[in-house]
Amino acid sequence: MTVIDIPGSKSVTARALFLAAAAEGTTTLLRPLVSDDTEGFAEGLRALGYAVRKEPGAWHVEGRPAGPGVSDTDVYCRDGATTARFLPTLAAAGHGTFRFDASPQMRRRPLGPLSTALRELGVDLRHGEKDGHHPLAVHADGVKGGALTLDAGQSSQYLTALLMLGPLTAGGLDITVTDLVSEPYVEITLAMMRDFGAEVTREGRTYRVAPTGYRARTYGIEPDASTASYFFAAAALEPGRSVTVPGLGTGALQGDLAFVDVLRRMGADVEVTAGATTVRSTGTLRGLTVNMRDISDTMPTLAAIAPFADGPVRIEDVANTRVKECDRLDACAENLRRLGVTVETGPDWIEIHPGTPAGPAEIATHGDHRIVMSFAVTALRTPGIAFDDPGCVKKTFPDFHRVFGAFARTP
Repeated sequence: MTVIDIPGSKSVTARALFLAAAAEGTTTLLRPLVSDDTEGFAEGLRALGYAVRKEPGAWHVEGRPAGPGVSDTDVYCRDGATTARFLPTLAAAGHGTFRFDASPQMRRRPLGPLSTALRELGVDLRHGEKDGHHPLAVHADGVKGGALTLDAGQSSQYLTALLMLGPLTAGGLDITVTDLVSEPYVEITLAMMRDFGAEVTREGRTYRVAPTGYRARTYGIEPDASTASYFFAAAALEPGRSVTVPGLGTGALQGDLAFVDVLRRMGADVEVTAGATTVRSTGTLRGLTVNMRDISDTMPTLAAIAPFADGPVRIEDVANTRVKECDRLDACAENLRRLGVTVETGPDWIEIHPGTPAGPAEIATHGDHRIVMSFAVTALRTPGIAFDDPGCVKKTFPDFHRVFGAFARTP
């Protein structure tokens, strides 16, 4: 059995940085993810006047409940969707003029529903070029709060950003959601907000957030369940292989751990305890039809091992993967076809037929870390796979190739 220590969760680290910056006092984050996305988030906080001090294994953030410590600044969000969506929302609760921009890749990704919601709350938010996209400027004068309706069918991050804003408003916030994707990520948000002292309830489709503010604390970051999916998939794929990931167990916050339930349905042996999750190969992978709306970040992981199943693998209800770092549905289909695999796609689904992927082939990554890490699993049984941009894994796991390579060489 191989034991793999997975880096901290990107989703949890980003939320913790927001909550720490908004809290009264100094928060210590233990085992935060150190990657391009999280470094960019911390850099953005510093640009907004928050003090962030880093040491190995811990980041210390001095909270500013009143908002940013500067009144005029520019923030570059790099490729990070959480940075690009959360930081303008945090800044809106303060006072001053804050300009945000992002990479060309992030500029293409939408944030229109969040912009509209902030404007409905009275925030003076202006897009510099294309409406609903970066760059943008926030002319902040605090947020009174109130009630609004939100469509979070494209990204749950819109709802998460507004929920985290709620305790910083003068009168609290009621958010009624008409559509919601990746709901487990919202559950992460709610649990973490409560850990930092917030009062938030849900009644049907309406979330009610009281204007409590936040309290600083010491907060441990659990391993990234999306990153763990590549190692779990590899263990399920390779006969005789098993892997254990400590720190991800029955109490884990992240919904993407449910990916192991998909592997169990395909025939893998899965054990989840209080402190760890183990996946073992049984030598068989069965085809299946699965709805991955709630765990769509692991869709490419499943697509990458799908050709090795004994029947078709159909993944449904993943339209939102078309507006990630790239169009992941098309990217998976394109690369599987390069490997000689029969694939069909629709607006929100992909069906992959059994076949033996054949190299050599260069995987078109489209600058997407998850395409690289997923097809690294395919490469375990497909000699000759290369990547046109292997370094884009720096977004969430800079050391991926070394760690996964060592794992692949372990009997």
